[in-house]
Amino acid sequence: MRGALLHAVGDEKLDIRDDFTLTPVGPGDVRVRVKATGVCHSDLSVLNGVLPMPLPIIPGHEGAGEVVEVGDGVTTVQPGDHVIINWTPACGDCPSCVGGQPNLCMTYMMKSFTEPRFLFGGDTPAFGMAGCGTWAEEIIVPWQGAIKVDPDVPYEAAALIGCGITTGVGAVLNTAKVRPGATVAVVGCGGVGLSVIQGARISGATTILAIDPLESKHALAKKVGATHACTPDQLMDAIGTLTGGQGFDHGFEVVGKSAAIMTAWQATRRGGDVIVVGAGAMDDMVPLSAFNLLFEGKNLLSSLYGDADVRRDFPRFVNLYKSGKLDLDSMISSRIRISDLNNAVDALRGGEVLRQIVLFD
Repeated sequence: MRGALLHAVGDEKLDIRDDFTLTPVGPGDVRVRVKATGVCHSDLSVLNGVLPMPLPIIPGHEGAGEVVEVGDGVTTVQPGDHVIINWTPACGDCPSCVGGQPNLCMTYMMKSFTEPRFLFGGDTPAFGMAGCGTWAEEIIVPWQGAIKVDPDVPYEAAALIGCGITTGVGAVLNTAKVRPGATVAVVGCGGVGLSVIQGARISGATTILAIDPLESKHALAKKVGATHACTPDQLMDAIGTLTGGQGFDHGFEVVGKSAAIMTAWQATRRGGDVIVVGAGAMDDMVPLSAFNLLFEGKNLLSSLYGDADVRRDFPRFVNLYKSGKLDLDSMISSRIRISDLNNAVDALRGGEVLRQIVLFD
């Protein structure tokens, strides 16, 4: 089968090849034929080493497809079902799961570092990003990593729900719990940033400021729900005009950079919430003083995978899409084939594109 392999961090090009095979399907496993997968900034973070992963590795974690085979004991799906890939499967037994935070479960994530699911060149093992590897035609995931979805949902829309939508909309609904009438600032207007903007609109926020240095992104941000847009150097004027100088109730950082976190901090009022959504580097330190942390009264929150319980949230986002309240079509900048992945990665590095979706036959 076809797939795209990263041999070493920093490689200029992915190795796109057609000799991959899968390890056998074991008890509790599900084999999925990938139909659509996104090209996400988190994938780029694997390529450049910001997100450490075992090598060699097939990137890709945002995907949807059709169940081909199930292992012993699997009752939640069967061959022919359409599924969204969940890249943080919840074991159900660890302290995070029992405590109501299944998005923080590390059981299967840790196994993904030691249990390669792919073989290439005959018998050379390869890993899948976050235990997935959706930049391949087929994958094997635990049953908790394949969430059944209505077959009338297009695969490319379902793929977006698998990561970008859940991360962004979930940050608004689950982490910040934005209420009607609130004011929201969003730093970064990529795919996840636009999802945050949509979540704020769905939540009833009355003022939604999109902040991005690329003015070319402002129009789409307004199309999906932002009431205003500015560049970072225009932020202080926007705070004065839109909030009377007080700052916004919620400031979302959706870039993965300490500078962007500080922009979100600057945009947020005293006593408001600063929500970190972007995946940053381990050596990128946030320069907040102990004085600021205490006396500004702001709540610094992290939102990993939108604090989602995917069994609840995937169907919820599907229903929002079906009702016309969640615009997924505008989120897709292009639909490509696996042979175009190297060009897609180059475009992602350039910063101008949103979600490129790889479609498999």
